[in-house]
Amino acid sequence: MSVADQRAPEEQISSEHAISNVEESKSEQSSYGQILKSSSIVGGAQVINMGIGLVRTKLVAVLIGPAGIGLVGVYLSITALANTLAGMGIQTSGVRDVAKHHGDGNAEAVAATVITLRRVCWLTGIAGAAILAAAAPWISQTSFGSNEYTLPVALLGITVFLSNLAGGQSAILQGTRRIGDLARVQVLGAILGTLVSVGLYAWLGMAGIVPALIALSAISLLVSTHYSRKIPLAPASVTWRQSLVDAGGLLKFGASMVVAGLVGAGATYAIRAILSNQLDLQAVGIYTAAFTLSGMFVKFVLQAMGADFYPRLTAVSDDHAAMRRLINEQTKVGLLLAFPGLLATLALAPWVIALFYTSEFAPAAEMLKWFVIGCMGRVLSWPLGFALLAKGQGKLFATTETVFQAFHVLMVVGLIHGVGLLGAAIAFAALYFAHTAGMLAITRQTIGFLWSRSVLTQLAWMVPVAATVFSCDLILPPVASTAAGALTTVAATILCLRHLVTCIGHHHRITQALTRLPGGKWLAKGIAQA
Repeated sequence: MSVADQRAPEEQISSEHAISNVEESKSEQSSYGQILKSSSIVGGAQVINMGIGLVRTKLVAVLIGPAGIGLVGVYLSITALANTLAGMGIQTSGVRDVAKHHGDGNAEAVAATVITLRRVCWLTGIAGAAILAAAAPWISQTSFGSNEYTLPVALLGITVFLSNLAGGQSAILQGTRRIGDLARVQVLGAILGTLVSVGLYAWLGMAGIVPALIALSAISLLVSTHYSRKIPLAPASVTWRQSLVDAGGLLKFGASMVVAGLVGAGATYAIRAILSNQLDLQAVGIYTAAFTLSGMFVKFVLQAMGADFYPRLTAVSDDHAAMRRLINEQTKVGLLLAFPGLLATLALAPWVIALFYTSEFAPAAEMLKWFVIGCMGRVLSWPLGFALLAKGQGKLFATTETVFQAFHVLMVVGLIHGVGLLGAAIAFAALYFAHTAGMLAITRQTIGFLWSRSVLTQLAWMVPVAATVFSCDLILPPVASTAAGALTTVAATILCLRHLVTCIGHHHRITQALTRLPGGKWLAKGIAQA
């Protein structure tokens, strides 16, 4: 055999490896592109919502003040708890079942699940509204220390019924991965909700809070129903008896979601009730203001996880290697998208509070910074939680949520006695440090998950940068601190964008568009010929 003949097989193997690596690289870029696409659609909706929210929040803060914002926060905690109980976890399990059948191409099963989901949401919504109305006296006494709010709490049962129906419609959109329609639901709901709620607050003041919450739920139902009805469904004939039988399967998985949801909503309610009783409604308003703003820049990432990542992860739940890859990709893109906004909020916290609220909310600025640190932990830990849901390990998910939320409430109780209202924000940051560590350990045992080298590399520079910006006001005058934080944010944003275009490759339209801008070629340097 000649030397050339001996070399041929080696060259063939080398060529096959090269082709395999190129195909794998293209597959990764395609996956990153899908994550970015869903995040950009949901993110675009959130940008619009943020603009609308800026106007709504400012007007509402002026119209009803910190006490009014605090009352809204308590009411929302009550309805969140009631919605979780009324939903019975069916919406989450419905998303999972619809996504599974949709991924398998089983149109008849999708249609049958949709019919069952809609019917059961009616039944559970009515039951939830009745339970909340019956428990209104006790809830008023527990939340506010008097029976003064019994009637408003009872009327909130209407929002539970309407929200339950709307949740079922959104679950159908989510399970079929209608990301664009989900975004449209959010934007239309925000626009119409702002017009109605601000009008009611201007007309009735604090007396308009309950009517506004009911109107918001009604608008959400109308918009989500409009878009869910557009989904083409295969003909399916499902009797009520069969729906109740099928609902048993939804409830089996949903029961764990009820526990997890009740624990989460219960913890939120407990924290606000503790602040209301130990401090006052103004403290609840300041807490709510800081908490709401902190989540603004991660909300689109977290919603994209639920809208697209969860169904995608469910579709490959039998392949642990594929799950590990998707979780790492989602974590990486999530950090790149959320980090600049979180860093900007850290740097400009007092200005952000002044922009969105009034001078009465000034104490929220320091709280906002701790909430932002916690939100970074949310971006890291949420993909890990979805792994348990995708695997159908509802009991394990419910157990972990119970443990962590109990830890959260205990931390709030301990810290507000030691450092006051700020302690509630510190407790939130501590929660997500613990949650991230715990979920890493659990997913390591369940699917063999570890963060990839690229995720660890990102964290290696993001964590010190965030810590530096967080600490700027401790060592620098206010103006210098703001300037240093703003410059650091600009540099970090450019670096995140550079990493992002590296992920999606030179063929992606975003990369192509960037190369046409001043400095854009530098962002794509090293991948132009990839």
